[in-house]
Amino acid sequence: MRAVMYSEVGVLPAVSEVADPDCPEDGVVIEVAATGVCRSDWHAWRGHDPVALPIIPGHEFAGTVAAVGDAVSGWQVGDRVTTPFVLGCGRCEFCRDGDAQVCPDQLQPGFTLPGSFAQRVAVPRAQTNLVRLPDAVSFAAAASLGCRFATSFRALTAQGRVQADQWVAVYGCGGGGLSAVMIAKAFGANVIAVDLNDEALATAGRLGADELVNSGQNSKVASEVVKRTGGGAHIGIDAIGHPEVAMASVSSLRRRGRHVQVGLLLGDAARVAFPMDRVIAEELALLGSHGMPAVDYPAMLDLIASGAIDPEQLVTHRVALDDAGVALAAMDNPAVGMTIVEPGRGD
Repeated sequence: MRAVMYSEVGVLPAVSEVADPDCPEDGVVIEVAATGVCRSDWHAWRGHDPVALPIIPGHEFAGTVAAVGDAVSGWQVGDRVTTPFVLGCGRCEFCRDGDAQVCPDQLQPGFTLPGSFAQRVAVPRAQTNLVRLPDAVSFAAAASLGCRFATSFRALTAQGRVQADQWVAVYGCGGGGLSAVMIAKAFGANVIAVDLNDEALATAGRLGADELVNSGQNSKVASEVVKRTGGGAHIGIDAIGHPEVAMASVSSLRRRGRHVQVGLLLGDAARVAFPMDRVIAEELALLGSHGMPAVDYPAMLDLIASGAIDPEQLVTHRVALDDAGVALAAMDNPAVGMTIVEPGRGD
């Protein structure tokens, strides 16, 4: 099959001919219809999040089942499916409690396993992690869910406990941030979107953001958010992954507010000093969101199938497998919206 690979950090990934993946006994092989180009892939390619090389990147994908392992039941060739980017083991206490996204024995396509920038991808642990797609959900929409959208969905619903009329401050209007804007509005919240890029802010506005703040033109972003929200945000989302952004999110919360970290903080950037005096005195909560387990996908998919949320609106570019490496490298200066690779495009 054809797959995009890289063998050295920072060297442009290229298409190679590689062996077809073997079907795991406990898993399936998926014919990839669409796969997202995510900043997490970029972090690995740039060496910020080291992976064993060579590697096929890609962890947000959807397609049809092409082969089924002998130990798998309930799935058959031709089923339309997706998976979370974290493949839980299905046996540990966290998986048994429905929290496979923090499984200590997790596997991740594109990081610990060959990923989905390919015509086919093998997915072990199918019984725990395979998700059936409703006919009303397109492959492109499903491919946008696996990391950015699902992580933002869990950030707001499970971790942030968003409610109607609350204020949600979204810092960073890339794929994850715009997902958060869309989801927060679907749940009836008010949204204040923060970004350096006027185009990104305009997109957030089109998705329903009530207030827009250009952080490049305002040196006191947290104070501006507090002022515009009448006392601070109930929920703050750092969708970029930067110490100063995380600090701004926490500093802009109202009492008993909840900060949820969505953007990756890696290496030295992971050592963030928060105002713990405020955290204690005002009972602020500092939380993380690491994707979403397969057992929680149906509620999100039902909302998509009903039209209440439409992640395909966030897809701004669709490219063929031959262009996937260039699309990944382009995240050095990420554009607004999401890029989807369609391996069958151009065939």
